[in-house]
Amino acid sequence: MSDTGDDDRSSDEIAAFEGSDIYADDGSVRSDFLMHVGAAIADRDTIYLRKHVAGLHASELGDLLEAIQAEQRLALVSLLGKEFDLAALTEVDEAIRLDIVEHLPNEQIAEAIGEMDSDDAVYILEDLDQEDREEILAKLPFTERVRLRRSLDYPESTAGRRMQTEFVAVPPFWTVGQTIDYMREDEDLPDSFTQIFVIDPTFKLLGTVDLDRVLRTKRSVKIDAIMRDTSHSVPAEMDQEEAAQLFEQYDLLSAAVVDDNGRLVGVLTIDDVVDVIQEEAEEDLLRLSGVGDEELSDSVVEASRSRVPWLFVNSMTACISASVIGLFDATIQQIVALAILMPIVAGMGGNAGSQTMTVTVRALATRGLDIHNAPRIIRREAGVGLLNGMIFGSFIGLVAGFWFQNVHIGGIIATAMLINMMAAALAGILIPLLLDKSGADPAVSSAVFVTAVTDITGFFSFLGIATWWFHVT
Repeated sequence: MSDTGDDDRSSDEIAAFEGSDIYADDGSVRSDFLMHVGAAIADRDTIYLRKHVAGLHASELGDLLEAIQAEQRLALVSLLGKEFDLAALTEVDEAIRLDIVEHLPNEQIAEAIGEMDSDDAVYILEDLDQEDREEILAKLPFTERVRLRRSLDYPESTAGRRMQTEFVAVPPFWTVGQTIDYMREDEDLPDSFTQIFVIDPTFKLLGTVDLDRVLRTKRSVKIDAIMRDTSHSVPAEMDQEEAAQLFEQYDLLSAAVVDDNGRLVGVLTIDDVVDVIQEEAEEDLLRLSGVGDEELSDSVVEASRSRVPWLFVNSMTACISASVIGLFDATIQQIVALAILMPIVAGMGGNAGSQTMTVTVRALATRGLDIHNAPRIIRREAGVGLLNGMIFGSFIGLVAGFWFQNVHIGGIIATAMLINMMAAALAGILIPLLLDKSGADPAVSSAVFVTAVTDITGFFSFLGIATWWFHVT
C-alpha cells in the first residue's frame, strides 16, 4: 500500500470516524476503530492516519497507544512522523513511553518539547537517560532550557517537578490598562490561565489578581489596589500529594509555586493536580496489595520482580502460622472438625483486618488521622471489632454446632471468632499507625503484617481454646 491511500477500503469506511467518538459505552477504545487503525498501519496508509489519528486529543491518542500492539505503536509513531503529538506520551504507562521515546530521534523530541507546556516537557524528559536529556536540552532556546533544567533539579514527586514555568507576572505599580495591553501583545503567555501574579523586582511573590477582577476594573486602577495576598502558595519542594490536598481543601484552580526565598518560579494548575490525585490513589491501591509501581505494560519479569519481595515476607509469616498449627497437631488428629473450621476463623479475621487497614491507610494518606483523633478512632475500631465478633461469632457458632452436632465446637469457634475479630480490628489500625510513626510507608507493608497477626491469633485462639476445653472436660 502506498502513501497515496489508494486501498481497497471504501470511502465510507475511511470516513467512518470523522468527527465521531472513538470510545465505546464502557469507556474502552472502539474495536472497529482499532481494526481500521490496525489495517491502516499494516497498509502504511498515512492519509487515513493523519486524518483520523493525528488530530486526536493527547489523552485519546494515549488510550489508542495503550490499546494497540507494541509493534503497531512504533509503526504508528513512525508513519505519523512530525504530526505525532508527543504530549500523548504523558498519558501512557512509563514502559510504553520509554519504548516509544527510545525509537524517536532526539531532534524530533526536542522540536516537540519546544512546543509543549513545561510541565509536560519535564514529564517526558525526566525518564530519559542523562546523555539524551542533555542533548535534547542543548537544542532548545536558552530561556526554555534554563526553565526546564530548574524544574528537573527539583526532587521527583514534588510541586517543582509538576509546575508550569509559563505564567503571567506583573509589578504592583502597573495599571489595569497596562496589564491588559501586555497580555494582548506578548506572544509568550501561557495558552490558558486564570490568575495574574504580582511580583517585586526580585521576583518575590507579593500577591495575585484573578483574571475576572482585571476585566471588571477600570484601566486607570493600579494592580496593587486590587491584588490580594497569596495565602496558599506552594513551596517548590513540597510533596505533590500535599499540594493536591491544598487544592482540595481550598478549592483552588491554580497556585503559585515559590522557592525557599519566596520567589515565584512556576504555577501549579488543577489539571496537573487531578493527575496527581489519580496517580496517588492508584499507587496506594497497588501498594496495599504489595505490587509496588507495577503497570499493565510491564513484562512478565518486571511484574514478577515487583511482587516477589512481599510474597517472600508473606511466606515467612505463613510458616510462623503453620508452626502455630503444629503445636496442636494431637488435638487436630483427635477432633477432625477443628481442621475443617480453622480456615473460617483465619479468613474472617483477615477480611476484618483488611477492612480496618484500608480505612486507616487512606486516612493517614489524606491526613484525616492524626495524633489528636487517633485514640478515638482506635476505640471506635475496637468497638466495631467487638460488635462484629459477637455477631459473626454467634452465627458461625450456631452453624458449626448444628453441622457437627456438638455444642462445644460451636462455643469454641464463637469465642475464637470474637477474639480474632477484636485482634483484627486493633491490628488493622495499630500496625499502619506504628509503621507511619517509624517512617515506613504503611500502604506498602501493612497488609502482610495484619494478615500474619490475624492468622496467628485465629489459629492459636481456636486451637488453644479447643485443646484446653477438651482437656478439662
